[in-house]
Amino acid sequence: MFKGFKEFILRGNVIDLAVAVVIGAAFSNIVTTVVTGVINPAIGALFSTASLAKALPVTVPALIHGGASAHIYFGALIAAVIQFLLVAVVVYFALVVPINFVKKRAFVKKQEGEPAVAADTPPTELELLTDIRDLLARGTTTDAK
Repeated sequence: MFKGFKEFILRGNVIDLAVAVVIGAAFSNIVTTVVTGVINPAIGALFSTASLAKALPVTVPALIHGGASAHIYFGALIAAVIQFLLVAVVVYFALVVPINFVKKRAFVKKQEGEPAVAADTPPTELELLTDIRDLLARGTTTDAK
């Protein structure tokens, strides 16, 4: 039971995923700080408030007589959307674009005929059987003298 768990943990995918989560959390903290410390006050100034979190309030009256009214702050929603868009932009340009570039270069190299396997690698059994089948179908033989 522990052997299987050990193999699972030591597999590269799990460690890579753990590193990605830690880096993602740290990056999320940076984006949150930029949004709450720079962008929210700048946009909040347009609405004469200190922060977007309290901007654009809508008061919903109490449905029960004597109950307290509720406040919905649409500025907080706008701040969350801005934060999401910033994270998405950075992830796209920092991860997706470089990975697509590398994939495109690999595809071009493959199309240009560069061997994917080293030249000194012997042919596989399937390749040998395919060659034998093709030779037999053509009715030719090779002299192996």
